[in-house]
Amino acid sequence: MHNFDQLREHSHLTRRYFLQLGSLAAAAWNASPLAAAGAASDHPLLKDAIAKLEYLHPLDGIKIADKGRTGVLKFPPEKLREVGLVPETWSLEIVADTESTSAVEQPFTRAQGNALDWKCLMKLAERHAVRFLHPCICAFGDDPFHTSLWEGVPLREIIWMAKPKANIRRVIYQSYHPDGLPPFQASLPLAQVLETPPGQVPPVLAYKMNGELIPAAHGGPARVVVPGMYGDKAIKWIQRIVLTNDFKASDSDAAVHNADTESPMKTKARFINAPTELKPGSPAALTGYALVGISGLAKVQYCVHPHNEPRPSDDPYWTKTDWRDAAILPAPTNWGRGIAGGKLPPNTSHMDPAKGTPLEWPIRFTLTHWAALLPGLPAGTYDLCCRTIDHNGIAQPLPRPFPRSGNNGIHRVTLTVKA
Repeated sequence: MHNFDQLREHSHLTRRYFLQLGSLAAAAWNASPLAAAGAASDHPLLKDAIAKLEYLHPLDGIKIADKGRTGVLKFPPEKLREVGLVPETWSLEIVADTESTSAVEQPFTRAQGNALDWKCLMKLAERHAVRFLHPCICAFGDDPFHTSLWEGVPLREIIWMAKPKANIRRVIYQSYHPDGLPPFQASLPLAQVLETPPGQVPPVLAYKMNGELIPAAHGGPARVVVPGMYGDKAIKWIQRIVLTNDFKASDSDAAVHNADTESPMKTKARFINAPTELKPGSPAALTGYALVGISGLAKVQYCVHPHNEPRPSDDPYWTKTDWRDAAILPAPTNWGRGIAGGKLPPNTSHMDPAKGTPLEWPIRFTLTHWAALLPGLPAGTYDLCCRTIDHNGIAQPLPRPFPRSGNNGIHRVTLTVKA
């Protein structure tokens, strides 16, 4: 267990942080595990660490990758307009795969002059728009590029416009690509596109991030986002959809990056703030995030293991280590600088429309923050680690410890304690 005085100190400072955010945040603090110990003296390091946590970030602070080597990130405005990567010139083809036996009654092509344009997409949005929180994280990445509030039209509404007729097993969606390069693409089973379990968000053709139209610098004007899946399914600069009878997942990441592109997100914890050097007996703030994968999130834990104590050779997943519970922080009341006023719109998926608060927390396929107080330690060198426990009671990195289907190795930081 934590030393009570240290935990009480942690509690007081975290409470002060939430009080600064307003009455609703203070109420959320009072209901959190960190509130239990009462008040104590100030600790600037902990206060600062908690205060730096932010959920949604402005678009200009978001990292983006161009895995298809399109060059779009360097295009000037006139080039973006020329290649159809602004709303005014964007269009989307929806066709049957000419190399399979697939058939659609109403193909949409630029050659025929009937490709779906921005005006048509916005008309669909008036009736079918969905809004949801979702991180963008590479299957091989340790940390997400960003978490955003997305808005888009369910992909199924667009597919039905083409009147699919026969012999269709998968939906392939392709990015803009310059001459001489193949399109960067991903695919989904037709059933996954057309039918979504109640309470879940369908695959969407997204046109907004954090309430703003998606600029070309972030994959716009339209990109696919598939809730619960890694970024290899979130293809940017979408300009073509192909309906095929091919049963294989013809994803670019599967071929080029050797990824298992059909794997849903894994539950895992990562540090945001963790010390690498301390003085003996000095407590420290630990903060981090947990990615809530397909099996949900029950706990976040941390451990400290001395380097001079060999770990069991038959314990590759750290199951025999002395793990301690951290506190999963409540949902933000201010969601960050990335969205106007820090408030989510009431029609966001998984949010109570009357209260504007999550129906449950944490939400599956989103991120949540966690925090803990690291007690003072004697001099030495340690592994400082964090992990999750999912709703099946299984600890990270199990049940899928294989990185090809998403990185979820235990995050380890080397901590040196010396005078």
